[in-house]
Amino acid sequence: MNHEGPRRFGERAGEERVARLLGEAASRLEPRGDPDPPIERALSRGADRLFSCESPLGEVYVGVSARGVRLLGRAASPEEFARRYRKRFGRLLSWGTDERTRRLAERMAAALAGGKAEVPADLSETTPFQRRVLEVVRSIPRGEVRPYAWVAREAGSPKASRAVGTVMANNPVPLLIPCHRVVRNDGTTGGYAFGPQEKVGLLEREGVPVGELAGTPYLATPTTGIFCHATCRNARRIRPENRRRFRSAGAAVEAGYRPCKVCRPAPQGSLPEAAR
Repeated sequence: MNHEGPRRFGERAGEERVARLLGEAASRLEPRGDPDPPIERALSRGADRLFSCESPLGEVYVGVSARGVRLLGRAASPEEFARRYRKRFGRLLSWGTDERTRRLAERMAAALAGGKAEVPADLSETTPFQRRVLEVVRSIPRGEVRPYAWVAREAGSPKASRAVGTVMANNPVPLLIPCHRVVRNDGTTGGYAFGPQEKVGLLEREGVPVGELAGTPYLATPTTGIFCHATCRNARRIRPENRRRFRSAGAAVEAGYRPCKVCRPAPQGSLPEAAR
C-alpha cells in the first residue's frame, strides 16, 4: 500500500478542504521536546486518522479518533473503509502518516499478533450496556473462551444473553476487543462478523481445542471438587484421567462441584448452601 503522503477522502471539494485543514492543524501540533509521548496524549493532538496493519485475518484498516481506535475492519480499499467510518461516526479520515499514528499502528500490530501491547479503544459511541459488555469481552484471556450467558452476567445483566450476541455482531473493533472468544452457551463457536470459519481459525490459532468444547464446555476434577470453563488455565492442568465433562455450569453444581474462582463459571448464588 502506498504511504507516500496523506490521503484525504472527502467526496466533495468542501470536504477535501476540511480534511486538508485538519491535516495541517495536526502537523502544527506535532509534539516537541518529548520524542515518545504517551499514545493517549499524542492522539489528542490530531484529527481522526486511518492506517492499515497486518492481523491474523490479513490486512485490516483502522480508524482512530482522539480517544483511541474507533473502528477496525476489512475493506476493498481505504476509500471504502473511510466512507464506512464517515457513515457511522460522521467524521472524515486522513491517512495516518504522522509519527504518533505510526507508533500506534506498530502497537496495534503487536497486540493483534498476541503481544501485550496496550491499545486504547474509543467506545464513546456505544451505550452503557454495550460498553460494559465490550469491556467484559476485552478481559477474556487469549486462548480462552466464555459463553454469552457468562458475558451477560459479568456485565451485570444476567438475562441479556441474546442482547450480548447483538453487541458482538456490531463490535466496532473486533480483534482488539476479541468477540471471537465468545461462544454459544453449549460450547459451539457460533457466528462471527468475519465468518464462522474465520472464528474457528482464530480460536485454533490461540490454542483453543474447539472440537472438544461442543456440548461439554465445562471441566471438573474430583481431586479438588472444582469445575471451570474448559479453556480456563486451571482446567488445562487437570490430568486426563481426572477430567469430568459437563454440558452446563448447573449440571456441575448439581453434581457437587464448586466453581473456579478464576474463571467464575457460575454465580455464587447458584452454589449449594454447604459450598458457600
